[in-house]
Amino acid sequence: MIKFYNRRNKEYQIERVAGNWAIKWIYGSRLFGAGLLHFLIKRRIASRLYGIYCSMSVSRKKIDKFIRDFNVDMDRFQVPEGGFKSFNEFFYRKLKKDMMNIEKEDRVLISPCDGKVLAYQNIDIDMLLQVKDITYSLRELIGDDEVADKYNKGTCLVFRLCPSDYHRFHFIDDGICEKTNKIKGCYYSVNPVALDKIEKLFCENKREWSIFHSKNFGDVLYVEVGATFVGSIVQTYKPNEEVKRGDEKGYFKFGASTVILFFKENIAIIDGDILEQTQKGYETYVYMGEKIGIKREE
Repeated sequence: MIKFYNRRNKEYQIERVAGNWAIKWIYGSRLFGAGLLHFLIKRRIASRLYGIYCSMSVSRKKIDKFIRDFNVDMDRFQVPEGGFKSFNEFFYRKLKKDMMNIEKEDRVLISPCDGKVLAYQNIDIDMLLQVKDITYSLRELIGDDEVADKYNKGTCLVFRLCPSDYHRFHFIDDGICEKTNKIKGCYYSVNPVALDKIEKLFCENKREWSIFHSKNFGDVLYVEVGATFVGSIVQTYKPNEEVKRGDEKGYFKFGASTVILFFKENIAIIDGDILEQTQKGYETYVYMGEKIGIKREE
């Protein structure tokens, strides 16, 4: 059972997890589930094959049931004339322009995506928290010591996107983003059950990272992490060209996924309710474009 905080109604809710029983069995079993995980599920071939299926027209039959089971509010999204051609096309659906409620004030820090967020300030880059008692290092995550060192004592935001979420991610400010660095890896689930079982999971999974030179928040480190059955991470921005707050950076194909942002020291102040829930061990649900913090004034 995954409980998260809904900041809009100030209540806790229980997440509906796609394939919940399978995740618990695979990551909880010491024999059969562990064997299946090691020899098949965590490997690229499994995600690639399922990604191919989700891109085929036959996969369209999954869409209506998925919408019903997870109460997806389709009024928020663009639907092509004639409907979606495949489950993947539905999965990385676009928001309607009038549903992009993006805070415009320069000093406001916005969420880059829909998802459940954990926030950490004054971080030790060698002891980043995955879950209670399990840590990883930023150096291991991106494979670049020089870049990692710049974010010590800064702020880390971890956004977990579950399969029913909007799966595009955006820029949090005006600025210019460098090219994407790609790191090959496994395809473990990013469900909290898996995070509690696989040490340094984010450092094991396929991931991509880039430096975003933002107008108001300095050099922001973007890290996108793939997961089980994520066919690919697709970057749609053009490196080294100017972007505006809210512009799309990229999207994930099928699967739950994670976006991690790092800010340098004394740059951002995260909203109190998000920090409070993180300290209690709960994620907070946020929407793309909504306020999650402010710029620290000099």
